[in-house]
Amino acid sequence: MRESLENLGRFDPIRARERLLSSFNAANTQVIYVDEAIVAFFVVQEHIDHLHLDHLYVHPDHQGKRIGSHIITKIIEQARCRGKGIRLGALKNSRSNSFYLSHGFRKTHEDKFDIYYELTE
Repeated sequence: MRESLENLGRFDPIRARERLLSSFNAANTQVIYVDEAIVAFFVVQEHIDHLHLDHLYVHPDHQGKRIGSHIITKIIEQARCRGKGIRLGALKNSRSNSFYLSHGFRKTHEDKFDIYYELTE
């Protein structure tokens, strides 16, 4: 996230931490380990009509190894089993935007700093 925020000229470690903690829920968080080291985590909130992917972070040393693709594929499978779509937001100028588009998400709208996506069932 730091790289994306720096690209927007908005990196502030305190604000970044507050943004993460404001929607962080340990019960909805899954962590991916490789050799006992945390390499990724994601947070999925279930709503009546959709799943909301609140966070998906892969450590920079492990990006490009298909970890994120594996995670998003599993989330898509969960959503389909529940008959729900998926919604999420990504920072503008983040590489995550092309990642989500490549996995079938479509842009629904954007605001000053984020682009919002949806994948329907």
